Amino acid sequence: MTIVEQTSTGFDEAAFQQLKAEVTEWVRGRGEEWAEEIERTGQVAPELFQELKANGWLSLAAPTELGGRAVPFSRYLEIMEIVSRSHASIRMLVHVINGTWRAMAPYATPEQIEQVVKPSVAGDTLVAFTLTEATAGTGADIRTTVRREGDTYVMNGEKHLITFGVKADYWLIAARLEGTTGQDGTVAFLMPNSGLPGAEVIDDSDTMGIRGTDHAILRFTDVPVPASALLGAEGQGLEVALGGFLLPSRVSVAMSAVGLAERANELAVEYANKRETFGKQLSSRQAIQFYLAENYADIAAARALVLEAARAYEEDRPDAGTLSSASKMVAVDMLARVTDKALQVHGGQGYWKRNAIERVYRDARAQRFEEGTNEIQKLVVGRAVVTGTAGF
Repeated sequence: MTIVEQTSTGFDEAAFQQLKAEVTEWVRGRGEEWAEEIERTGQVAPELFQELKANGWLSLAAPTELGGRAVPFSRYLEIMEIVSRSHASIRMLVHVINGTWRAMAPYATPEQIEQVVKPSVAGDTLVAFTLTEATAGTGADIRTTVRREGDTYVMNGEKHLITFGVKADYWLIAARLEGTTGQDGTVAFLMPNSGLPGAEVIDDSDTMGIRGTDHAILRFTDVPVPASALLGAEGQGLEVALGGFLLPSRVSVAMSAVGLAERANELAVEYANKRETFGKQLSSRQAIQFYLAENYADIAAARALVLEAARAYEEDRPDAGTLSSASKMVAVDMLARVTDKALQVHGGQGYWKRNAIERVYRDARAQRFEEGTNEIQKLVVGRAVVTGTAGF
């Protein structure tokens, strides 16, 4: 296993290129075997999780002081691009575990760093990002509430579409103080998923794609949450969720769309090169070449925007948030076009589960709502454009 980390002597480019080669080899070999197993069983086996952990791929992005390998964000996305060519549940594990520390670390107490953040980076503790609700958006209108009673907060409400919400050891959860509105009343907790009275966990994992990743509906009825679970200060709940996690996570999801689109087009090329119609290879047909050319250009353009958004985040530029939303908006629309054309190249064969493009096509739909729908991203970008803060 290649060790890559940012040191005082600089980034080890040779080691990083070796890491990329190792990930690529795994994705094409062992990763495909795991993909077939996940589709067959509908589960991510504990052995797969341990394999990802042993390879060091769950701790790529975090700084060394948290036990990570300190791969710079834009370079980490190159690994995400490769991993995303594999099964969506594998991508989801790498994506989430390499990202949740960003929301936790700046606000965590020393005790929370040792008890939750470092174990999460190490892959020993699983933390689920818990924001979305069925009856509200994913921002200042959240309705899950808490009230302070001495050394305890009492929580009521419901969350849904919570990835890893069933198996997580902790929920990184956003709520609001009873009687408040807007962002100022929001709070965040590192809340243990340990049988708290009044907490109901409903397995909601029967999805179109991303088979094997667990998802939960969480219902809270007068659930006692220890005050020591508070992450940051009262009023910082959305700051933790939106700035700490969602901004870079949107860029990561955008790069996952690039990687999956690359896999879809690769499958289309492979099929077109072996399929014959009327004595000629399908790939020699002009209509098919147009599909593949359009896909190539679409992917390249989206990838360039994603990397620009990553650099803006790294440099803490004022347009980082706008570019984050723009990159996801463009990349997921691109993924829809590319996978549709890739499936069309396969003709009727692509509709059967025995062909990998069928799974890729299903998995591609998830990015459309991960970390906010495109409608939300357009609102963010649109507001930046009309107020002159978009950057150009």
